[in-house]
Amino acid sequence: MKIKLKNSDKFLEFNELQSAAAIIKAFEIDGESKPFAVKINGEEAVDINTIISMDAEIEPVTFESEEGKKIFRHSASHLMAMAVKELYPDVKLAIGPAIEDGFYYDFDTDVVFGNAELGEIEKTMKKLSKKNIKSERFTLPRNEAIAKMKEMGEIYKVELIEDLPENSEISFYQMGDFVDLCKGPHVPYLNMIKAFKLTQAAGAYWRGSEKNKMLKRIYGTAFDTKEALEKHLKAMEEARKRDHNKLGRELEYFTTVDYIGQGLPIMLPKGARVLQILQRFVEDEEEKRGYLLTKTPMMAKRDLYKISGHWSHYRSNMFIIGDENDEEGEVFALRPMTCPFQFQHFLNRSRSYRDLPVRLNETSTLFRNESSGEMHGLIRLRQFTISEAHIICTLEQVEQEFDNCVRLAQFMLETVGLEEDVSYRFSLWDENNRDKYIGDPQSWENTQGLMRNILNNIGIKYTEAIGEAAFYGPKLDIQIRNVFGKEDTLITVQIDFQLAEKFGMQYTAADGSKKHPIIVHRTSIGCYERTLALLIEKYAGALPLWLSPEQVRILTITDRQDDWAYEVDKALKAIGIRSEVDKRNEKIGYKIREAKLEKLPYMIILGDKESDSKTLTIRDRSDSSTENVKLDEFIAKLKQQIDSKEKY
Repeated sequence: MKIKLKNSDKFLEFNELQSAAAIIKAFEIDGESKPFAVKINGEEAVDINTIISMDAEIEPVTFESEEGKKIFRHSASHLMAMAVKELYPDVKLAIGPAIEDGFYYDFDTDVVFGNAELGEIEKTMKKLSKKNIKSERFTLPRNEAIAKMKEMGEIYKVELIEDLPENSEISFYQMGDFVDLCKGPHVPYLNMIKAFKLTQAAGAYWRGSEKNKMLKRIYGTAFDTKEALEKHLKAMEEARKRDHNKLGRELEYFTTVDYIGQGLPIMLPKGARVLQILQRFVEDEEEKRGYLLTKTPMMAKRDLYKISGHWSHYRSNMFIIGDENDEEGEVFALRPMTCPFQFQHFLNRSRSYRDLPVRLNETSTLFRNESSGEMHGLIRLRQFTISEAHIICTLEQVEQEFDNCVRLAQFMLETVGLEEDVSYRFSLWDENNRDKYIGDPQSWENTQGLMRNILNNIGIKYTEAIGEAAFYGPKLDIQIRNVFGKEDTLITVQIDFQLAEKFGMQYTAADGSKKHPIIVHRTSIGCYERTLALLIEKYAGALPLWLSPEQVRILTITDRQDDWAYEVDKALKAIGIRSEVDKRNEKIGYKIREAKLEKLPYMIILGDKESDSKTLTIRDRSDSSTENVKLDEFIAKLKQQIDSKEKY
């Protein structure tokens, strides 16, 4: 029996395949980087020591591929668990997946994992990785697997296995004396994992639920070379400097208070000002594009959410007021989205096809009951504000309206400077998980086909994601990563083919018949707080002039310049420039340093020379300085930069 190496004329006899080392060596000879898993005939990656069938074609899985990175880092998480068990034998193991740029493992233990403990674990990992320990996969029937984990005292593994079907074959990996439940695949030898770093420890609820026990989570990262690891760690150090959760607090854009609660930030004057600027810009732009502004309640009786389907499909994410088990009493819920409220505008009177499309927008404050482990700074909140809108249109109008929504989102992204940082995801339903959605399969397929054609006609490059659709329809998600590489959805555009019928929304068609409209749900700039977080990170706190909460600070050297300073300030404020006068009795160098730390775009420095000649000395945040500038010249420069919304 023979196998063929993909993209090569080389064959291996079956007897050469009795060890993983033979396959690794074969690919190394063939000029490939060292593999640690293989694909057989193009199927899903498997362990490199899996028995290869006759006449198979195999290809290497290396760290260069995303699949390879996941396998490598997942193996590193098990190496870490092995080290933790060696140091703390009483620890109970939970889960240890690969994640973006790294891995983590959750442990049930009383041990506090501080820097010293992480250092010891990392040292033990290095000791273990130097040994030629083989990672060997074996399987057991479900009942035997449960018995084995009970015998080992691994209660969390028992729970995971009990969730699997009774006829399942359960796979494990053994590395020396260490055994762990795992689907795999793994690297064949632990000595392939050499470049790794444990980055932090945190708390995490078992299975992400606050009803469960809080576990100890250790994060780490791993690369195939020491050089790649060092490059990544340097990038992470830069990311920490830009992290909005740190920088936004230091610059006093927002704060949080424990006794108010997670996911409920206090927007300080600077942050509130930027949100106001963005909101005014968005609402003005949407008005130009034919949107009608609404203002709807922040809560409603559960009756509304029962009609929309949120009560049955989204209730766990809602904040409920009253006893939801009381069928007679009034029960309210804070709104998680605005669509069922805005529909009432359409239902307020009878409609004709001549009225369509109806475009309704609202700056909506929304409430979603996020778990504490999901929240981070301004990225994911329990209360947030969104640029929300719904277009009610005919089937014939939906392609143009969807296109308009995408173009508006792209305009917003380009204006604030985030257009190069996003990707597009076409989010589909999961036909194998129909309880998650409303509607019949054929309607879903028809709508997804329609949306796919629209996206292709627009010319957007997108990926597809099964199971990420809203419960009422497919959507285009505009995705963006924060400085740490964590991906979130910034903007969505959705096609809804169901809620109009649920709410009895109809219009009279040209032939006199009654028809249900199609609804496009969309945001134009997404969640304002999340956008602010991303802008702080993008610009490292130095926001473009048009967005800066304070655009100009006027610094006096002595009190002799106060009159000229206030005259300049009055002229700037008269045309809407956000300026302040700093006439404190401090040295000018101190005032300049303070303004630079606050990332202010411009400083005006006034001494006797400027006061006497009625001129200005202008200094920007790049330390460029210009003397003898006339006030009207500076004002013209500011207006040009603001009107054009220059990014830097």
